Amino acid sequence: MYIPPAFAENDPAELHAIMRTASLPILVSPTAEGLIATHLPLSFQAPDRIVGHFARANPHWRNFTPDADSLAIFTAMDGYVSPSWYPTKAETGKVVPTWNYTAVHATGRLEIIEDPEALREIVTSLTDRFEAGREKPWAVSDAPPDYVAAMLKGIVGVVLHVTKLEGKSKLSQNKSRADQEGVAAGAATENPALAEAMRKVLGRK
Repeated sequence: MYIPPAFAENDPAELHAIMRTASLPILVSPTAEGLIATHLPLSFQAPDRIVGHFARANPHWRNFTPDADSLAIFTAMDGYVSPSWYPTKAETGKVVPTWNYTAVHATGRLEIIEDPEALREIVTSLTDRFEAGREKPWAVSDAPPDYVAAMLKGIVGVVLHVTKLEGKSKLSQNKSRADQEGVAAGAATENPALAEAMRKVLGRK
């Protein structure tokens, strides 16, 4: 990933937060015919595991090259930045649009999981993560055991054993504080997540 120094994110806590916040990562793997990519929920498990599952009908799990690295791409927050948000626009007019975002690239080797108990653990961990905070969270154990067993036969688990994490928080750090504050204010209505991320950057300074 291209990461200018101003945008490098090296804080492990921030990297983990980006991965937890990303709603639908992309897993990319090499195959004998080229690259294959799948959008799927993934969950980071410290210190170095990312777990998820494929539909059994998805050729990704059969065709990936096991002795080559795969890449999981997480994007937590992103949004358009209008030049009109910069005070510099009124001063010089020398501004252009851009896109702010936070992302993590996780590299490692894939392991496929077909054992029913291990697969159930993966499904349970993903469910618990996404149901957390709901008024009436659903649990895997709420479904009849025979139904769950049948559903598990239609998927395979995947574990990415992470060997490298690269993080990028592109949040206007290369702009003046006044322009950063302008982005935070401008995004407050149309993109609250971007505004919150900008305020966090401003708080670091």
